[in-house]
Amino acid sequence: MSSEEIRLNVQKALDEIRPYLENDGGNINLIAIENDEVVKVQLVGACSSCSVNQMTLKSGVEMTIKKYAPQIQSVINIED
Repeated sequence: MSSEEIRLNVQKALDEIRPYLENDGGNINLIAIENDEVVKVQLVGACSSCSVNQMTLKSGVEMTIKKYAPQIQSVINIED
């Protein structure tokens, strides 16, 4: 899979997750994809200060991204 295909698939995964985050007053932005393996995102709105945002990141966001782009190794939240 090319870097552009990976980016498109990661964006599709985030689009799938976004409505759930928006329901809780939050959102997620794609910051970067490094070496086609590490996705950097930023949780915003209510998600940035939520006490379970790391659980959301790992069990929700990372799992969904890996479904669309299995070569992704990890997802990291970049804080302000």
